[in-house]
Amino acid sequence: MLFSSRIRGPLQTDASARPIRTIRGSVGYAPIVQRAAAIIGSAIFLVIAPGTLALYVPWYLTRWHFAPALFPIARVLGAALIVAGLPILLDSFARFALQGLGTPAPVMPPKRLVVTGLYRYVRNPMYVAVTALSAGQGLLFGSVTVLKYGAIVWAGFFLFVVAYEEPALGEQFADEYKRYRANVRRWLPRITPWRG
Repeated sequence: MLFSSRIRGPLQTDASARPIRTIRGSVGYAPIVQRAAAIIGSAIFLVIAPGTLALYVPWYLTRWHFAPALFPIARVLGAALIVAGLPILLDSFARFALQGLGTPAPVMPPKRLVVTGLYRYVRNPMYVAVTALSAGQGLLFGSVTVLKYGAIVWAGFFLFVVAYEEPALGEQFADEYKRYRANVRRWLPRITPWRG
């Protein structure tokens, strides 16, 4: 937390649990407690949201049964999307918790704008990763239904980002987000990392 001063009391010896006063006068907690809460919250949200969207629903639709390939290299492309999407998703969640001190969930948003790692290339790597995982499973298992589902999920992400997330980030991070948004695209990655 920038601009914070610790409140000291006679029995407060553990710095990680010690309340601190923020610049706005509200009481917060030391960074280690914030980071632990962010890690736990992000892990729970990872299982609930992307776990449902990118794993459970495609499994429910296909039971991960291999149907005939949709085209000659569909399975290879599908496997590549899955192999690429999973580490992107996990890295993005980790950055929210460890650097942003929050979660991707709107109920516990990050306290800092995350603009490192894959966020230097694309503004929404989590949504790109979930879409890649869904499309990858559709191609791998030969399921047009999962591909259609992936398109619907992406459309939902698009609407959520445009209608809620970008305006909320613009309010929360003002000029910092405006500069980031001007230099990093929403869906298509940059060739070189943004060094803002």
